[in-house]
Amino acid sequence: MKNVFLFALMLSFLFYGCTNQSQKTEQNQLSEADMQLLETANRYFSLLPEPNDPNTPLTLLGKKLYYEESLSANGQISCNTCHPISTYGVDNLPTSPGHDGSVGTRNSPTTFNAYFHVAQFWDGRSPDLADQAKGPVLNPIEMGLQSATDVEAILKNSPEYSKMFKEAFPDEENPVTFDNFAIAIAEFEGTLATPAAFDAFLEGAVNELDTEQKEGLSLFIETGCIACHIGPGLGGNMMQRFGLVHGPYWDFTGSELKDRGVGDITGKDSDLDIFKSPSLRNIEMTAPYFHDGSIESLEEAIRIMAFTQLGKELNEDQINKMVAFFRSLTGKIPEHAL
Repeated sequence: MKNVFLFALMLSFLFYGCTNQSQKTEQNQLSEADMQLLETANRYFSLLPEPNDPNTPLTLLGKKLYYEESLSANGQISCNTCHPISTYGVDNLPTSPGHDGSVGTRNSPTTFNAYFHVAQFWDGRSPDLADQAKGPVLNPIEMGLQSATDVEAILKNSPEYSKMFKEAFPDEENPVTFDNFAIAIAEFEGTLATPAAFDAFLEGAVNELDTEQKEGLSLFIETGCIACHIGPGLGGNMMQRFGLVHGPYWDFTGSELKDRGVGDITGKDSDLDIFKSPSLRNIEMTAPYFHDGSIESLEEAIRIMAFTQLGKELNEDQINKMVAFFRSLTGKIPEHAL
């Protein structure tokens, strides 16, 4: 028995030594340029925060609510209508039609990787996903229900929902509430993480990005895009003026509606044209771009942002390299959410 133990111990040391040596060899094989790029990237970006468990009673309830069409005035619209899971949480329309066919004024942003954003909506008026979830269902253009009581009545009329709410909120005597409805949807959206090749790169697997993508990443940093697009989402963590250097923004986007962002809420001149800087995760999949969906092309969006925000004019080669880098931010659609 003692010999067996010693043999197992020797094997474990041998395995650890080989693994450690393999990691050191891989590290030693990195070029100086790759090592410098990796070090720089890790100063500005980070891995996605741990998502929620998709299999809890609360997240399963949230998933069902996300797809629920009865919570709309015409019985045909759900969260998934404007934020389809199968197309990276967006409907790829400039702005989305509501329950009576009326079209909204702002682009429907992706629900993927939104769980760690500093605020929700383009104007940041909601502090978190739970607060945000209460908006569309009562919005007269979007889902069109009249009140929180209407939402609760529909849910209470369903034996299945009554059971699921009880399982999700076991300590509450009357768990079917508007607040809990929003909490459940937010918890489900907290499962919608899409780690990508870029995350593997940040952990040291530099070959997950090809040469063009690495050049695009370098350009992204050197151009100054990191002024607004940093952290795990490469954005989603601050509010910023659109047209910071050159404006107004509509001179460059051709926007028909002059949406003033936060300024329309506060009435302050200092808040005019301020919007949330969007996350660039899955950006190649989420056209059209900007708060009003005014730009269809990712290349054109990059050109506009470089000029309006940084005062820089990028050439075609530089733009193409950034687009290549952005492809490394595209992850897989979470299967559990479909």
